[in-house]
Amino acid sequence: MRETDKQRPPQVALLITCLADLFRPAVGFAAVKLLEDAGCQVHVPEQTCCGQPAFNAGDRRNAAALARDVIAGFERFDYVVVPSGSCAGMVVQHYPELFHGDPAWAQRARALAAKTFELVSFLTDVRKRDSVDARFDGTVTYHDSCAGLRELNVKQQPRQLLATVEGLRLTELPGAEVCCGFGGTFCVKYPDISVDIVDRKAKDIAATGAETLLAGDLGCLMNMAGRLKREGSEVAVRHVAEVLAGITDSVPPIGDAAED
Repeated sequence: MRETDKQRPPQVALLITCLADLFRPAVGFAAVKLLEDAGCQVHVPEQTCCGQPAFNAGDRRNAAALARDVIAGFERFDYVVVPSGSCAGMVVQHYPELFHGDPAWAQRARALAAKTFELVSFLTDVRKRDSVDARFDGTVTYHDSCAGLRELNVKQQPRQLLATVEGLRLTELPGAEVCCGFGGTFCVKYPDISVDIVDRKAKDIAATGAETLLAGDLGCLMNMAGRLKREGSEVAVRHVAEVLAGITDSVPPIGDAAED
């Protein structure tokens, strides 16, 4: 590596995700702050969906077309960072398999997958951050989203950084690793099963006595926030990046009336 490369900050492309772009831009701003605090130069290339909904629905042709757009737009950067375990898991685990039989695109997909990370795991595992400069007064509980946990092994990383947030107290969630019922298109195809699952999750959240629920995947957070609101719960719901970045004073919880 040239000396200039060693001195150059890592060039990180932020894959915002559709849900953050359309429903919770604060997640993107929080991610930028965390990455810049970790010494990265952040870029936000022009982007569309990563293709996960089409892939989950069995529409491989359109999923591959969207994947090609992401690969072409992001492959020139040192790293790709995603504030979502499910979208990061799509790139890391499923992009390479989309191009079976197409060696050129398969190679590009594997190269992108190798440098793509979920946000918090990138901070801890790649940038070796062991603390954040943030304060959050209150008790929180944490839900482990399925894709981040099972596809990317994101488990201890958020807890490691949350432990350094001044004023924050973490109460572990019973069944933290159990699905919230969202599952992308699953909640649309099987709404009755989805509601039953999220009902159980809401009860577990209430049992912790925590004032705030955190997770790293906006789809899960919106699903749980919606159910909690319908049940009259006062539990606030936030993306973990918002707490780690220390921006909660200026951003209302997910589903709060002030956010609408």
